[in-house]
Amino acid sequence: MQQTLLQLRKTQLSDLEILYQFQLDPEGIQLAAFTSAENADKTVYIQKHARFLDDPTKNTQTILFGDTIAGSIAKFEMEGEAEITYWIDRKYWGKGIATTALQQFLTIEKTRPLFGRVAFDNIGSQKVLEHCGFIRTGKDKGFANAR
Repeated sequence: MQQTLLQLRKTQLSDLEILYQFQLDPEGIQLAAFTSAENADKTVYIQKHARFLDDPTKNTQTILFGDTIAGSIAKFEMEGEAEITYWIDRKYWGKGIATTALQQFLTIEKTRPLFGRVAFDNIGSQKVLEHCGFIRTGKDKGFANAR
């Protein structure tokens, strides 16, 4: 994949319609595991994520592949820790988009330490994090809404 085709930009309100559609993908939901049940409601999703755009504790970027939205990537805070999250449209899986986007994101998001959580069976996301220098520090059991 050519890195010049991939770029990040601050997420805009108009992006949320497309990003909403991505997160409805059943296979993506299963892999992500930690999705919110309220995300099935388009109005709630867009209102919630519109608030995130102005939240100084979040850094929300849209992933563009050429001129097409391919996904999103963000830093957020949970329980006092900075965490990474990303969602890639399924048609871009396996093409290096998530890895390249995360590499680019880490150059603009300076918060450290930065943590990533991934479901035990989401091998693709585990590899993305490892390729970008994240180190497994443990495992956890928790409730996953999507499962």
